[in-house]
Amino acid sequence: MNRALLVIDVQESFRRLENWAAVSNPDIVGQVNKLVAHARDQGDLVVWILHAEHGTGTVFDPALGHVHPIDGLQPVEGEPVITKTSHNAFTTTNLQQLLTRHGIRELTVSGIRTEQCCETTTRVASDLGYDVTFVTDATATHPIEHRDAPPGRSLAEILADPRTLPTDEITARTEYALSGRFARIATVKELTGS
Repeated sequence: MNRALLVIDVQESFRRLENWAAVSNPDIVGQVNKLVAHARDQGDLVVWILHAEHGTGTVFDPALGHVHPIDGLQPVEGEPVITKTSHNAFTTTNLQQLLTRHGIRELTVSGIRTEQCCETTTRVASDLGYDVTFVTDATATHPIEHRDAPPGRSLAEILADPRTLPTDEITARTEYALSGRFARIATVKELTGS
């Protein structure tokens, strides 16, 4: 085994946000489960990564009980579950040491958000020398407001603003930025055959 699947931030916290109604990939659990099943069948390591913001009182504060995999995803005994506090999965965790200990050289990346924690982890992993496959249809994101948008707007107001970046453009931009530089882009079907 020299490969690992990273499942990044596919956690209940995101389903508690208003913008979950505009998520790019409502079937992310199904897509990630296909990757997890395939990785387990191949004898690859599956690493579950969760994002926490301790003491913030937000849905990412572990004290509120939402920092766990979304219903339908279940780590099995022996699969590491790591909690991070930065955008990428390396800086505030022992992920690199864990991967080194297991002899991992190839990573498959899935999770939430496509352009944020998933893309950032992919870039860092590439810089650390890992061969990375980014599985776009096993990631998800939300529309992004323009930098000058007023704070506190409702989801309807965000979606109605022509300056809001839609999820299909976010996903395409991430693929352009990563492909051939930091990762190989793949689909769940290409990797699993299903």
